[in-house]
Amino acid sequence: MTRPTLTSLLVSLAFISTLANANDGVTIAFQTGVDPSKVAQADGDYEKATGKKINWRKFESGADVIAAVASGDVPIGNIGSSPLAAAASRGLPIQTFLVTGVIGASEALVVRNGSGINKPADLIGKKIAVPYVSTTHYSLLAALKYWKVDAGKVTILNLRPSEIAAAWQRGDIDGAYVWDPALGKVKASGKVLTSSAEVGKWGAPTYDLWIVRKDFAAKNPDFLKQFVKVTGKVFDRYNKDPQAFAANAANVEKIARLTGSKPEEVAALLPGNAYPSLQEQSRLLQQPFVKAVSDTAAFLKAQGKVESLQSSYAPFVTNQFINAALR
Repeated sequence: MTRPTLTSLLVSLAFISTLANANDGVTIAFQTGVDPSKVAQADGDYEKATGKKINWRKFESGADVIAAVASGDVPIGNIGSSPLAAAASRGLPIQTFLVTGVIGASEALVVRNGSGINKPADLIGKKIAVPYVSTTHYSLLAALKYWKVDAGKVTILNLRPSEIAAAWQRGDIDGAYVWDPALGKVKASGKVLTSSAEVGKWGAPTYDLWIVRKDFAAKNPDFLKQFVKVTGKVFDRYNKDPQAFAANAANVEKIARLTGSKPEEVAALLPGNAYPSLQEQSRLLQQPFVKAVSDTAAFLKAQGKVESLQSSYAPFVTNQFINAALR
């Protein structure tokens, strides 16, 4: 019997490795925001449509997702428009290919009962927690600017949502700008000073969205088209009758299970964002969204949160896969 050479062994190992990676499926990073697509995720609709195994990994913040995508470990991730602006400004090879929500009341600045904060000026000298470079961080800074409150006079602490909930429980912070499930926990003993619905009207809209590494997108266009189709269908189901969707106990259970939100809160949280149809998104993911990302990046640079800006943010946004899904 002929002995295998070192070269043939290496080729065999490479082939086995390729097969193993093919069977590993696609790793996708998601977050705990409440939205209708969590029902499709729980039902395995993305796997059925794409024919691929999907490894869903839960993350606490957009910054954590960006780090995973930058490392190459995760090709697709769910983040907000502020982390997108920061990542794009650094030149990360990513594109936004789908919006999962125009953020409204689902993200809010809550101040503790008894903190002495009754109006924006009372924030001076107080400890306000927020995950850095998140949509809530951007919204907090934008709100302070709108209120003409010097951000340098507010102690802004960088905490993840779970850390915010724990710090609130200990009484270590006076307020927090955050999303669910931490938002529901702090609202139980606090009051909403403003929400991202209001901040958006003041000229600083924020979005939840899906990004993809450009190298993965180039090799897997059909996967992304099917991913978009599934999301569009569940958004249509929700938008057709939001109350019925939220009253469906099975929908509520699935969303609560994936996000960590309380089932009794899900019905109130779903209307906290707007969920654009694919037709609306095809238009949105052109100049309107590019402008919002550009404005966000410019604001973050003015605040010292990013070092430099891109000449254009259009290369970091595409409606290619939405248009393919619509066809």
